[in-house]
Amino acid sequence: MIYLDYNATTPLLPEVQEEMLRVASIAVGNPGSRHAAGRKSRQLLEEARETVARILGATPDEVVFTSGGTEATNLALHGMRGTRNGHIILPPAEHPATSEVVMNMAGCTPHVVPLDSQGLVKAESLHVAPWDSAVLATLLLAHNETGVVQDVSLLRELCVQRHVPWHLDAVQAVGKIGVNFRELGCTTMAVGAHKFYGPRGIGALLIRQGVELTPSLRGGGQERGVRPGTEPVMLASGMAKALQIWDENRETREKQLRTLRDQLESALTNSVPNVVVNCRAATRLPNTLSIAFPGCVADALLVALDLAGLCVSVGSACASGSTKPSPILEAIGAPAEVANSTVRISVGIQTTAEEIDRAVEIMRTVVNRLRNS
Repeated sequence: MIYLDYNATTPLLPEVQEEMLRVASIAVGNPGSRHAAGRKSRQLLEEARETVARILGATPDEVVFTSGGTEATNLALHGMRGTRNGHIILPPAEHPATSEVVMNMAGCTPHVVPLDSQGLVKAESLHVAPWDSAVLATLLLAHNETGVVQDVSLLRELCVQRHVPWHLDAVQAVGKIGVNFRELGCTTMAVGAHKFYGPRGIGALLIRQGVELTPSLRGGGQERGVRPGTEPVMLASGMAKALQIWDENRETREKQLRTLRDQLESALTNSVPNVVVNCRAATRLPNTLSIAFPGCVADALLVALDLAGLCVSVGSACASGSTKPSPILEAIGAPAEVANSTVRISVGIQTTAEEIDRAVEIMRTVVNRLRNS
């Protein structure tokens, strides 16, 4: 099996697993308890918080541990909105953790700012958004399907001018490119550990100093009262370890991923006729390739590749028995034949050049078979 779906999740690094086992053996107390066992657990939890804060350009008291990126985004959007009604400014095709929350906020109206053909927010549309009635704004830093990295400078400027809090979903970006909370200037930012070879079930919401969020959950004062419940010390330590390993190897890791992705992109475009690389001219995550094979149906292609031993993702979803294009491909105006034949391929640090060569051969064979069937 060749695994090329690292944007969905990444395998736990052995060093991270070792750190989690070490912490599990000594963090036997509840970090909220005042006895020695509790204090030891608290110490390990705060060490993890300090590591995450340092690497992401925050202070420790700005880091709130959550169960992952989805919970972090939910807490941010509900917490910043509070009881206010008005417009929520966002692009189309955000992650469901954002879009489904926004669409279901009674009393609030989504204001969708369009994207250009490369998946970037149109600046002129941001300028004319209903800022006077806006209660918050939200944005994906790096899109999970196309890999497009947004320039947040204009959104930041407008939010500051209009005193509108804004959330940044950095789940796909952290661990692939440099992300600095302070420099980005957002009010809140979501992170998920399993995207950078950390454990599943742990993430973080970074909240700018001085910002108070209305909590969605009640039951305790943990994590600034924003996320009550006994803190998962072992998972937090694993997340911090994974982030630390990335930080120590960020330049070589990014170069490695980009080399593999470019090798794959070049080989596919040169060996398979009539392919389309989505958002090719935009700045993209170094590991992500959204590519279409017109003449194939994406779902059928996904199944055939899976049977051939290649794991990728399909950029479409099934509803009512019919295949519908991915929202991001609709948002960028991709032709139907492109949108309906797109797959997402994402490489990781365990991917080898030999696996890329083999993946290209599998894809060429499968695409040719499907096109001629």
